[in-house]
Amino acid sequence: MVEVRDERDEMAEGGEEEPSIGRPLNGVRILAVEQMAALPFATQLMARLGAEVVKVEHPSTGDSARGSLPAVHDPEGRLVGATFLRNNLNKRSVAIDLKQPEGVDLVLRMSRNFDVFGENFRAGTADRLGIGYQAVRAVHPAAVYLSVSGFGQDPASPYRDMGAYASIVEGMSGIYEFKRAPGRAPTANPVGALGDISSALFGAVGVLAALRQRDRTGIGQHVDVAMLDATVAMTDIVANFFSMGVEREWGSGVGIVDTFAASDGHFVLQCVREHHFAVLCAEIGRPEMADDERLATRAGWQDHMDEILRPAIEAWSTGRTTVEAVAALSGAGMACGPSLTPSQVVADPHLAVRNMLIETLPGDAEAPVLVPGNPVKLSEVPEADDTRVPWLGEHTDDVLRSELDLDDAELDDLRERGVIGAV
Repeated sequence: MVEVRDERDEMAEGGEEEPSIGRPLNGVRILAVEQMAALPFATQLMARLGAEVVKVEHPSTGDSARGSLPAVHDPEGRLVGATFLRNNLNKRSVAIDLKQPEGVDLVLRMSRNFDVFGENFRAGTADRLGIGYQAVRAVHPAAVYLSVSGFGQDPASPYRDMGAYASIVEGMSGIYEFKRAPGRAPTANPVGALGDISSALFGAVGVLAALRQRDRTGIGQHVDVAMLDATVAMTDIVANFFSMGVEREWGSGVGIVDTFAASDGHFVLQCVREHHFAVLCAEIGRPEMADDERLATRAGWQDHMDEILRPAIEAWSTGRTTVEAVAALSGAGMACGPSLTPSQVVADPHLAVRNMLIETLPGDAEAPVLVPGNPVKLSEVPEADDTRVPWLGEHTDDVLRSELDLDDAELDDLRERGVIGAV
């Protein structure tokens, strides 16, 4: 595991030198009015690739993700929630009240110095606040403006004015019903924030494409990502299978995609081809099942899972550990892997080799809080250490001094009137 770097320690040591080749997004500057997960994940990913990210937060409440649970505390005793910890490494925090005209003016003036402006309010909110695309474009025509919202900015969408979290768009994508087993209710959030992370990834791709086009044309543009669109793209089998006559995965005839018990846990097996089924039958000591007429088709495998296949597979696998079962089936050419518990994930040697678990220790945490590392590995760019998440408004004065040349008297006046956060 890798520990995050504290920005203050780096400054005291004179900073770490960037690799001579630099990182791909060095020089790209992002100003983000963001909260929760979808946009913050996107900007964190771009920060890990070298972009400079300044995060605008409300002076008293900050990013709503700070209040998520579970949580630890910052040095001032304020909550720092798990969602915030996962999505805000390598950023600076500026506390500005956007409900005050002077706060809006500060943000618009700052935006001239940035390549990218990002927001993930409900559609229309940024316009009402005075920081929508047209307002930013008026002061900075070359800006790439990223909006991530539940249903996009198009007024023709019947959902445009609805708010959304990941679970809402996941349900609307159809994947909950598609995966629902007979007699059971749909399961919400089965794999974490798919709706958020998919939106973040498409948002980052959109920004990079728009920056590339701006390099050629000098023209900025609005990148509009709807969380529902992104989730439908990620759960692509729903519409695709439906158009081919399959209403839900259970009973669709795709084959075996399921978990099975071993002596010390469970493993995942995917068997969707006939020749693999014959191998499976041989490995578990039941070669005759490959000739059973009831199991002659992939649909038959599903139809007789509980009656025939699961008892046969688990009669073999429960006499073995998960490692032994996976090794045997994988060694025979089957697609198979362990279904890991959280403690096993944390101890996984692959993740250690790939630097995919980052230790951060904010506030009063008794043990390091773990957050995912950067999954994008570049052959010519050594990975850089992450810096910890910013405390609320930690960089307000530094940023406003450097971006707008404000002096101490001006900062004190803005602070006294509640336009910016307290030191």
